[in-house]
Amino acid sequence: MVAQLNLSSETVAKIYASDHLIVCPTATVRDVFQQMQTTNNGAALVCDGEILKGIFTERDALKLMASEANLDVPIADVMTKDPVSMGVNDAVGKAVAKMSFGGYRRLPVVDDAGCALGFVKARHVLHYLVAHFPNIVYNLPPSPHHSTKAREGA
Repeated sequence: MVAQLNLSSETVAKIYASDHLIVCPTATVRDVFQQMQTTNNGAALVCDGEILKGIFTERDALKLMASEANLDVPIADVMTKDPVSMGVNDAVGKAVAKMSFGGYRRLPVVDDAGCALGFVKARHVLHYLVAHFPNIVYNLPPSPHHSTKAREGA
C-alpha cells in the first residue's frame, strides 16, 4: 500500500536526468552517431529550438545499421516523431506504466511548453525503487545459494 501511495504521489522531477544530448532535425544520422558516441549517450532528443520533435535511440541506430541505410540523411527522416513523453510533474507510477506497456527504456521529460528537459531512464526508476522500497526489492529466498543435486525434469 505504501509503495502504491509513493508511486502515485512522487513526481518524475525527482528522478529524471537533465544530462541529455539535443540535436537539431537537420543534423545527419552520421553526426548524431558521432555525438552519441562522444557523449556516451544512448539516445538523442531531436528539438526544433527547445521544443521536442522526436527521439533517436540506440535501438533506432541498430535498425539503421542492420539495413545498411544511408547515414548522411537528416535525423528528422529516421527519428521517432512525437515520442511518448512525461511531464515533469507526472507521477513516477505513470512513468513505470508507460515504460512497462510501451516497452520503453527511456522517456523524454518535457515542461508545459513542450521544451525538452531530459530523460527518465529505466535505471532511474530502478534506483528509485531500491532506495524507497528496499524490503520489497531485497526480498531474497531463505537460501540464496541453493543448488539442486540432481537434474529436474524428464
